[in-house]
Amino acid sequence: MDAVFKEVIAPKSDGLALLDHLAPCIPYLTAKIWHSLLQSGQIEIDGQVVLDNQVLKVGQQLKYTIKDYQEAAVDCNWQLLWEGEDIFAVHKPANLPVSRTTRNVYNTLIQLVRRESPWPDAHLLHRLDLETSGIILLAKTKQGAMHWQPKISQLLGRKIYHAVVYGKPDWSQREFQCDLNTRKDSAIRCQMHVCSEGEKGKASTTHFKVLSSTGEYSIIECELMSGRKHQIRAHLAHCGFPIVGDKIYGNNGEFYLKRLEDKVTQEDWHDLKTQHHLLHAHCVQLNLDENNQHTLTDADYSQQWREFCQKEGLVLLV
Repeated sequence: MDAVFKEVIAPKSDGLALLDHLAPCIPYLTAKIWHSLLQSGQIEIDGQVVLDNQVLKVGQQLKYTIKDYQEAAVDCNWQLLWEGEDIFAVHKPANLPVSRTTRNVYNTLIQLVRRESPWPDAHLLHRLDLETSGIILLAKTKQGAMHWQPKISQLLGRKIYHAVVYGKPDWSQREFQCDLNTRKDSAIRCQMHVCSEGEKGKASTTHFKVLSSTGEYSIIECELMSGRKHQIRAHLAHCGFPIVGDKIYGNNGEFYLKRLEDKVTQEDWHDLKTQHHLLHAHCVQLNLDENNQHTLTDADYSQQWREFCQKEGLVLLV
């Protein structure tokens, strides 16, 4: 496919040479390829083809086309859920990265929204993990993001997720509190660990409620009382109920490490049960101001979520 990239030049690139700005945009493209794109008329600034390595100015509209572009396939079927004056909410499918990764630059949530919505300068207000589906908030413009990002904890009132986990808790509801942090000796640098006494970490609290259970598996409602990285996944795994399909917090991270080296086998996928972990951002309460609260829900669970629950006899009643 021919991939068309568009962006507005930010202050950090003001005064930077065009090719110096482009070099890190798609890391695997060499300086020679970028120069060839420039000479062949594939780069435009403010609607005009440029053929020289000119100096950029903040606010300029940059567009460039890369022919026969290829990257890892992802689910691009995002959906608009709600629109406010300067922010909006969308459904993010599982396995769609919210922003650029080493595998995906073109087909990310933010790039898809900028290309396919009326808001080409949209900005993420928060994030979801790659494999987590559900509600995510964005600002329509950079100015909107600058207004709301410092207030994101006040804007997002209740944050409720649904998770399919291994096992059946002996409680119907519980609250789990701990400090979370990474560990230098962990083979998985991004993995969050429950801190032992004396270890430094960030306070975290999640409220859990069992919604459905078959004994072998359960659906649990998870309400975030804080917003730490991987909080729900780390808490559930520590409590003995890892999320189905979680490559980092299930099976001691074995499948995550294998995936890094592209060594996940068909047998491994069978053991994982699903192609992505079964965690879904189901509901958020927006506190737009003191007298304006809005509750958003997203019941668009992935096909793998639905197939797994149907196969295992799990019924979600909310």
